[in-house]
Amino acid sequence: MTGPGAEAEETGAGPAAGAGAAAVPPAVPRTGVAALSPRYQIAAALALAAVAVAAGVHVLMVFLSLAPANTVTKQHGKAVEEWVYPEFEQNWKLFAPNPLQQNIAVQVRAEVRTKGGELRTTGWTDLSAEDGAAIDGNLAPSHTEQNELRRAWDFFTATHGTDNRPVGMRGSLSEEYLRRIVVMRLYRNAPPDRLGVIQQVQIRSRTTNVQPPKWSPERVSDQPVYRLLPWWTVTADEAAGGVR
Repeated sequence: MTGPGAEAEETGAGPAAGAGAAAVPPAVPRTGVAALSPRYQIAAALALAAVAVAAGVHVLMVFLSLAPANTVTKQHGKAVEEWVYPEFEQNWKLFAPNPLQQNIAVQVRAEVRTKGGELRTTGWTDLSAEDGAAIDGNLAPSHTEQNELRRAWDFFTATHGTDNRPVGMRGSLSEEYLRRIVVMRLYRNAPPDRLGVIQQVQIRSRTTNVQPPKWSPERVSDQPVYRLLPWWTVTADEAAGGVR
């Protein structure tokens, strides 16, 4: 039989014990990098530091490629060019006193070897028109569709004379870069098992003047002008569809 004293003792002990337990706040779970073990925290810190260093070097290289000639570019100009060109080259023609007033389309045809071993020449493919169709009406067009082919052609024309011969050390690089792009685009439209294995490619540009407004007295020709490049042999890895 339980007495009143024992009952009071039990009821008194219960709240006291509960109050003591509630005084200790629950542990807050860690999130993000803090939730990782020390080893992985160090690895994450090193990875972030590497990304920050790479970003800083890239910004510096692009700045040096645009800056006027100085001591650094005179001593390390080759390293700057190898880092920037051709993928990260900057172009300010949009803000020039005379912005570009021509439409330039890059077109390509190829000599392919069919499954039966025969050689055939394809028709001209207008790669610039394909990019234009992909961009038209697109609220978030791809940077590749807007600039890859256009910048590759600008790179080629800047390093070659009107006779299509290279005039600088980067001429061969611009040819390889442009060739790889057009081969990749041809295989993107039709894989080797359908198109055939590409042996050679030939590129041409089609330039037409942007017509002035009706109220302008200026008159320019509306006839296209073509620039035809020689046939370029495709390397083995490119011919096998190895360009991505």
